[in-house]
Amino acid sequence: MGRRPARCYRYQKNKPYIKSRYCRGVPDSKIRIYDVGNKSAPVDLFPFVAHLVCDEKQQISSEALEAARVAINKHLTKHIGKEAYHIKMRAHPFHVLRANKMLSCAGADRLSSGMRHSYGKPIGVAARVDIGQILLSVRAKDASEAHVIEAIRRGKFKFAGRQKILKSLKWGFTKYPRNIYVEKRKNGELTSDGNIVKVNNRRGPLAKSSLFINNQE
Repeated sequence: MGRRPARCYRYQKNKPYIKSRYCRGVPDSKIRIYDVGNKSAPVDLFPFVAHLVCDEKQQISSEALEAARVAINKHLTKHIGKEAYHIKMRAHPFHVLRANKMLSCAGADRLSSGMRHSYGKPIGVAARVDIGQILLSVRAKDASEAHVIEAIRRGKFKFAGRQKILKSLKWGFTKYPRNIYVEKRKNGELTSDGNIVKVNNRRGPLAKSSLFINNQE
């Protein structure tokens, strides 16, 4: 018996049901990599960010998340190069999907128990998502904007329901709008820390304070 179509598990009907010591034998999620591309690129390198935002309350299977990641990665690698972007998958599949397996061979009605003991066995995992939840984000240079949006549009076809592509006003994966980010970076309030920024909080020795070194205090 093969996989059931994802339409059987599209809506959030039941309570969240996760893998635990009581729910064993859950198949591994199809998506294992959540950060793709140049994930270690410094925060200043990729100012542009676009998000794929869910517009429905639904469940998205791990197979669909993996298919979208592959589609976006393939398009961006082909058009802007594998070091020119960073994809972050933001939805994680923890909800276990179940199926009450039925026999479909000849004489199955003699062997099968019908709806007796019908609590199903785990067959896969899905992410439970809400309206307005970000499914994935892509950061890149401003020059690559058109390619990023096209890649996300292609990835969108892997999901059921409706999604929106939003262009962020913030700098990279930080929480600061662009103009404020540039201003705070210039005056030393923010320091680059990998693909995010660190706030200098005026604690610790002066020798290590970037604000003191830049004559800001």
